[in-house]
Amino acid sequence: MADAMFKIVFFGDGGVGKTTLINRYLTGVFKSDSVITIGVDFHVKKVELAGKRVSLQIWDFAGEDRFRFLMPSYVVGASGGIFMFDITRYTSLRNFNDWIEIFKQGYKGDNHQLPVLMVGSKLDLEYKRAVSREEAFEIAKEHNLFGYLECSAKDGENVSEIFQEISRLMMLRAGLM
Repeated sequence: MADAMFKIVFFGDGGVGKTTLINRYLTGVFKSDSVITIGVDFHVKKVELAGKRVSLQIWDFAGEDRFRFLMPSYVVGASGGIFMFDITRYTSLRNFNDWIEIFKQGYKGDNHQLPVLMVGSKLDLEYKRAVSREEAFEIAKEHNLFGYLECSAKDGENVSEIFQEISRLMMLRAGLM
């Protein structure tokens, strides 16, 4: 029996690595042949944090335009969100404003209460970087997000840290820490 259950919604453009990151976190394995997510995918991971048993419901939302209209209904009941973009593809960050607006449509509470992290993916492709850390950090700050992290699902860098941070923020918000 879990002490707490949290719903995390992953959102961002298609092809930025949301599914690959989630799979790396769940299995510890990098799979480069992920197929595109149709609509939404759902996973559960049980973890222990600060002496509490926590169940994470991880909702992997499709990045394709044709599924965006579905997103607000999947955000309902969310405890936290992760906006993800590809550091080598500037356009995937340029769509941030659209994504955060769609996310907010589904979340009816005070936007400052719900922890949302911004995550830059594909850090293993640093040499192809198109978005500076500074610019991404500024956008996250401008929109009152709870932080900015970069990761690589390929080599595992910062994968568990992302989930630890969003979990910590959700637990603080729920008064469990």
